[in-house]
Amino acid sequence: MTAASSTAPTDSVRLRPWQVRALTSYDEKNGNDFLVTATPGAGKTTFALALATRLLERRVVDRIIVVAPTDHLRTQWARAAARFGIDLDPTLSNGVGPVRADMRGYVTTYAQVAAAPMLHRARADNKRSLVILDEIHHAGDGLSWGEATEEAFAPALRRLSLTGTPFRTRADERIPFVRYADDVEGLRSEADFTYGYREALADGVVRPVVFAAYTGVSRWRNSAGEVVAASLSEAATKKSESQAWKTALNPKGRWVPHVIAAMDERIKDLRANGMPDAAGIVLASDQEDARAYAAIVEQVTGETPALILSDDPKASEKLTVFTHSTQRFAVCVRMISEGVDVPRAACLAWMTSYRTPLFFAQAVGRVVRARGRHESATVFLPAVRPLLALAAEMELERNHVMPPPSATDDEALDIEPRDENELGLNDFEALESEASFAHVLHGGRAVVANADGLAEEDAEFLGLPGLLSPEQTAALLARRDESHRKQASARAVDVDEPMSASELNSWEGIASMRREINRLVAQVAARSSAPHATVHALLRRAVPGPPSAAAPMDVLERRRDHLLERLL
Repeated sequence: MTAASSTAPTDSVRLRPWQVRALTSYDEKNGNDFLVTATPGAGKTTFALALATRLLERRVVDRIIVVAPTDHLRTQWARAAARFGIDLDPTLSNGVGPVRADMRGYVTTYAQVAAAPMLHRARADNKRSLVILDEIHHAGDGLSWGEATEEAFAPALRRLSLTGTPFRTRADERIPFVRYADDVEGLRSEADFTYGYREALADGVVRPVVFAAYTGVSRWRNSAGEVVAASLSEAATKKSESQAWKTALNPKGRWVPHVIAAMDERIKDLRANGMPDAAGIVLASDQEDARAYAAIVEQVTGETPALILSDDPKASEKLTVFTHSTQRFAVCVRMISEGVDVPRAACLAWMTSYRTPLFFAQAVGRVVRARGRHESATVFLPAVRPLLALAAEMELERNHVMPPPSATDDEALDIEPRDENELGLNDFEALESEASFAHVLHGGRAVVANADGLAEEDAEFLGLPGLLSPEQTAALLARRDESHRKQASARAVDVDEPMSASELNSWEGIASMRREINRLVAQVAARSSAPHATVHALLRRAVPGPPSAAAPMDVLERRRDHLLERLL
């Protein structure tokens, strides 16, 4: 279809009632800027393209420009637009000046706009344009993305901003094209149309979510060589909770395979009872953990999962394949976030230390998109206070207000304290972990298992509102916990290769090697007059790998040898 062709009529695509109301609201306002806040999974893309179709048909605009957070979403937007008869180019680079004549417009990213704002300004100014700013909270005024977005699209005739969550900013970090209201904690975004989770759940647009929290005892060795043990849900201090959490997420422990076994059974139940393509997503913090978790998934379930890493050039292609396949599991690092549409994903395993409200809401949003009235979502998460607080808040009030990302740096996703190992101040060594079902969250409260038993055939109703009480749901998960433990225990101890009994117990050897590295770092620092932290950073650059706390012996040995060469 060429740019001169007519677009598909808006009424050829079936709109949800909220989308129709939002279109009416847009017509009534009839302004240059319009902000829609709609809960993840509600259908913001469909609304935006329905509006674009109307404006094209009415000859209000001639060009559509979509700005998305990631490259993967460029293709997703272009495919969605094609269903409306709107041809958008998702491959247009900054190295190509004009938009192709046979295209209605193009899809770009905030990063591309930041790299060449005047180029995009010229494209938006060349024709009467509607600019769709997807997940507008990425364009904070304090970031280069925000400044470039404002510079590029200030002359556009119309701008539509979309976000899955309301957000707050400081007075000096205003997001362009957004109207604000004063708030006790800063400036709060003021949407022109809002569609919250409660409304979406009542309309059957999103699935109900069950948060299944898993506790367990973790054991680690501290810098003094002492073995410390703490429960995830009963840690006495924030520091011990954080270390218990890190230990639980260590692939060599028992917590991860136990929770994967629980999710595996949940996916089987869903597939056997009305959702034959149900899938689960395992969310990892980094590539090393993701690969280890993928191996655990294969060992526990007998099936190879999709491994989707943000740094993989083929990540977008792999995500597309997984979305349309029947594969049961995907292990991901940061690829499954806002805007990514995998409707068949109904389970999420939170195996990461990320705990910012925005990331939590967006990630959970990936498994709540409803396709039918009898689907539900289950989120498996560590029973630690930061995550339980976020889950409880999401249960009680889904339309809560969050701060936007404060930087484009990946570390903005994670508020973990800086790894003290890099400063040579502390040695943390994960030893072992166990898992056990703790409770489900319902109405913001923790519901433990009811003493009343459940028949085996009740399993398929897990999480469906009105069919099982929260107490019965908790009882079902608790009763099956022992079978999950047995399934997890059947896997090989090491996810990479079998280890001998002596190797499995060589914690002292690894700790000794770390101490030797710290001693050598101190010598190099004294000789070069450089801070210890700088020497550690250079060492990790020279010998890539995880921080000392998670590095295997071969990486530690290479780092030691590198330091010895520097001291010769």
